[in-house]
Amino acid sequence: MTFVPSPVVYESWGQRVVFGSGTVRKDVAAAVAGLGASRVLVIAADGERALAEDICKEIPVVAVFGGVRPHVPAEVARAVRAAAEEHAADLLLSVGGGSTTGTAKAAALTSGLPILAVPTTYAGSEATPVWGLTEDGNKRTGVDPKVLPRVVVYDATLMLSLPTRLSVTSGLNALAHCVDAWWAPRHNPISSALAVEGVRSLASSLPRIVADGQDVAARREILFGTYLGAVAFAGAGSGLHHKVCHVLGGAYDLEHAALHSVVLPHVVGLNLAAAPEAARHLGAALDERTDPFGALLDLYAQLQPPSSLRELGLVEEELDRATDLVMAHVPDSNPRPVTRDAMRALLGRAYRGDTPVPLPLTAPSTKEQPR
Repeated sequence: MTFVPSPVVYESWGQRVVFGSGTVRKDVAAAVAGLGASRVLVIAADGERALAEDICKEIPVVAVFGGVRPHVPAEVARAVRAAAEEHAADLLLSVGGGSTTGTAKAAALTSGLPILAVPTTYAGSEATPVWGLTEDGNKRTGVDPKVLPRVVVYDATLMLSLPTRLSVTSGLNALAHCVDAWWAPRHNPISSALAVEGVRSLASSLPRIVADGQDVAARREILFGTYLGAVAFAGAGSGLHHKVCHVLGGAYDLEHAALHSVVLPHVVGLNLAAAPEAARHLGAALDERTDPFGALLDLYAQLQPPSSLRELGLVEEELDRATDLVMAHVPDSNPRPVTRDAMRALLGRAYRGDTPVPLPLTAPSTKEQPR
């Protein structure tokens, strides 16, 4: 029997979610009709404009906004808000990955317009009320129910053209939502249970699409895991892993999904010994109760994601500044106290691409040693 502590506080978010395969145009048209929209502003990056236009053939589109950029710079937020106002939009329809969904959220944050999200990656932003904006190298995030898409239309066939590398990094981003939910500030038994199922779905299906990118059933299972992880993240909040990635991504404009895939095992290595419940959850999800950290590394070995911050474009001379930036955002709820030396060591290992290591509770000083 699972022990449920008292009290438990969990906040859920209302949203309609449609899972399909090859039905996206029909499902989008039905969602637009259900929302009563007659002036749809489509938000899609230039590379996905043709896909968006095909999906939207049966709905009343007034304009397409294509100025999507990673981490939603402030100037992009201003531009999409102006476009929504200029065209008197009554619905924002995002077709794309996390940056596209985030751009729609920037408009919804100030206008209150509803969002219909059609994801083409495993970013998970479509299932959270979290928004993020970047200005002067500083990424601000917040929570507001206005930015949670009213409807999400998932279609596994939209992922068939997603390159293997991006499929892997985006899938590991989804997995990071699950793992961080086990020690985030509002972690709770409900979010934790969702996260276990999310990791189980992702870990079993990601290797299948590495072997065969056209495996629609595996793509569908990844979307299921993505959604569960995002809902877990929405309920539990942002833990240490996401704080590190949001800070580094905003300050250095690093590739979002790849950044998550690099940083995650290093944060897990730091926290797991101090978070026995999280270790139990990870072991249950990966069917490895004696060495859950080793099972995570085995999954990484199968997927072969990027392994270092260096290959993402971070320069070594920035590590000290990056450490200071991250330390300003370390959650008080993290299961292990995080010193500056420990964070500098973690970022150093992630920068070099060292094999992630589990740090015992009685670990000696983690201060970087001269190399």
